Amino acid sequence: MAETQGKVVFITGAARGIGAATAKEAVGRGHRVVLADIDGAAALELARSLGDAAFSLALDVRDPAQWQAALDQTWQRYGRLDVLINNAGVVHTGYVLDVPFEQHRHTVEVNYLGNIAGVLAALPRFIAQGSGHLVTVCSLTAYMPFPSLASYAGTKHALRGFHHTLAWEYRKQPLHFTIVYPPAVETPMLQQEAQDDSAAAAFGEPPIAPEVMARAIVDALAKRPREVTVPAFQGWLLRAFGAFVWIMRIVLADLEKHGRKNLAVRRAKAAGG
Repeated sequence: MAETQGKVVFITGAARGIGAATAKEAVGRGHRVVLADIDGAAALELARSLGDAAFSLALDVRDPAQWQAALDQTWQRYGRLDVLINNAGVVHTGYVLDVPFEQHRHTVEVNYLGNIAGVLAALPRFIAQGSGHLVTVCSLTAYMPFPSLASYAGTKHALRGFHHTLAWEYRKQPLHFTIVYPPAVETPMLQQEAQDDSAAAAFGEPPIAPEVMARAIVDALAKRPREVTVPAFQGWLLRAFGAFVWIMRIVLADLEKHGRKNLAVRRAKAAGG
């Protein structure tokens, strides 16, 4: 059912996965959506399928100049922006020494510095406008490190610290800040992880559908909570486990054990076995 007050929502990494599912959910509820993605062709194809409520643009989140141009286009089209959802992210799997430095750098530049570039571009506009909602799509790896995802988890730890510091610094402005912690989600990124035996811990629990995550994110556009964890109980457990190294190591060992079994089943199904 469409909401009575549709918002203008800008989503990065919108061509696939959580971003694409969120765009569909937002349009379905009466919002207008800007689909931004480094793959401009895929973003355009999705925008066309969503109709007049969506338009797309190519955006490399690492480039501050592209951010300014993208937001200029948004204001020219809609005259405002209500919500920025910083969702774009990449992963390069493998144990630390097996991942080339350039891939570590790429992860940091997209997942962390790309987020900061978006904040630096959008926040002054939100302040001048007198309203705005910043949504950071983080990860439960912000609480719990995962083998084979060291740089990825590192960027998510950093994102959590950056987001909450930002929210505190600008708490007296008429702005809202929400950080979202997805678990494993059935996306192209997870499919990539499934090709690497060293990423087995990521499959310790069954992944959720991107549509489930999208509903939680779009719900947050109206409720504007400070944090969203999906599923909530699992999030609270991981927070507790991650606070104590000795518990964290026990949990990681268990996740790897179950993850190897789940990954074998997943691969067998994919092979038709």
